[in-house]
Amino acid sequence: MELIDHLALGFSTALSLQNLAYAFLGCVLGTLIGVLPGLGPLATIAMLLPVTYTLPPVAALIMLAGIYYGAQYGGSTTAILVNLPGESSSVVTTIDGYQMARRGRAGVALATAGLGSFFAGCVATLILAAFATPLSELAFKFGPAEYFSLMCLGLIGAVVLASGSLPKAVAMIVLGLLLGLIGTDVNSGAARFSFDIPELTDGIDFVALAMGMFGFAEIIANLEQKEARETFTDSVTNLWPTREDFRRMIPAVLRGTFLGSALGILPGGGAALASFAAYSLEKKTSKYAHEFGKGAIEGVAGPESANNAAAQTSFIPLLTLGIPPNAVMALMVGAMTIHNIQPGPQVMTSNPALFWGLIASMWIGNLMLIILNLPMIGVWVKLLTVPYRYLYPAILVFCGIGVYSVNNQTFDVFMAAGFGIIGYLFLKLKCEPAPLLLGFVLGPMMEENFRRSLLLSRGEFTVFVTRPLSLGLLIAAASLVAIVALPSIKAKREEAFQEE
Repeated sequence: MELIDHLALGFSTALSLQNLAYAFLGCVLGTLIGVLPGLGPLATIAMLLPVTYTLPPVAALIMLAGIYYGAQYGGSTTAILVNLPGESSSVVTTIDGYQMARRGRAGVALATAGLGSFFAGCVATLILAAFATPLSELAFKFGPAEYFSLMCLGLIGAVVLASGSLPKAVAMIVLGLLLGLIGTDVNSGAARFSFDIPELTDGIDFVALAMGMFGFAEIIANLEQKEARETFTDSVTNLWPTREDFRRMIPAVLRGTFLGSALGILPGGGAALASFAAYSLEKKTSKYAHEFGKGAIEGVAGPESANNAAAQTSFIPLLTLGIPPNAVMALMVGAMTIHNIQPGPQVMTSNPALFWGLIASMWIGNLMLIILNLPMIGVWVKLLTVPYRYLYPAILVFCGIGVYSVNNQTFDVFMAAGFGIIGYLFLKLKCEPAPLLLGFVLGPMMEENFRRSLLLSRGEFTVFVTRPLSLGLLIAAASLVAIVALPSIKAKREEAFQEE
């Protein structure tokens, strides 16, 4: 009954004219950047962070959330029609989605992706609403020691579940932690690693770092790509799947939904990991394994359901514990901090309209997205004909204005440009930059809770193992390290990320 009351408050907030408008704007932008290859939700949310300064907190978060899960819908369009993933979680969809398009079944592939995404998004939002209250109550039992241990688990999870090699992921996490140390020491008030540069006494600006690493770097990398590709934009005719298609896709959608919902909650998890895992699961369990890679409908239904479910449930640790499980949620932490909102269990009690309004808006957003993506597919298809050489200069200008507007400092623009070059080098070296952002966000929080724990325990390091919750989290972190070090698990992990 309490859940119904909370959801009633959420829908009354989300259904206000202003919040509906921003939910729709977020869904449209999410679909747009999903359709346009090279501009993922990370880059777009980083670009739009400065804009949220002028918006009410609820409207800002509803819009940014809409961009994130909207990109999961839009990314499948180019994956199916152009064999070019709109964003990282759509990589797997290219394998069978594009083959379906080549066989004249582009419309069915798009409908499968849209319907699977809609179902998964709705179920995952229900899971988010159901688990929010008990997890928030548990979070109130957390002290500084528990939060430190939880963040250790989060960072180790981010390393283990990151794509690419483990040493590179560890290096990126450590670099993020080191960048987070720059600025003024909270306890002593002394400037650390600022090199007598006044602009660095408050630390590296989060927007400049995110915009450079995920905005500028992606644009530079995409300028190398050739635009000439075989497309099947004219073959989108019959959208409705046949009875046989439904019979094959429904089990895949159900499996993808629940697998994605679980992986979205995990530290370091997210939409990309969920889609890879769902594809591997479908390939191993399907009766039609021989069709995978040649246009199997399960190869579209499973991953597309999984990435949308994971996009929704990744909000659970952010809203209930204040811990971002992936890089996009780290940007959401930045957006909340901009509005002086401390992510965590207190959001539910201090600002219930924001908490439940955001959850309710996800159901509304999913309904908007199914309408935007199926009847209006022709509009998105036409966008694929726009040459990217015209889009990127406009995006760069917008990024520069956005970075400057945060603090009105040209220093931030130069810093974002510098991080853009560094981010591009990381991409060339096949270093995934997402762990760096998690380390940058969690590093100062880890340090603060670590030092606070030692102050309260008068320097006793045993505080981290004498408190049951803290000990349990540290054991989980150690177990994760031990498991991933096993040769068989290590081989399976490398295989999972080579499914492209």
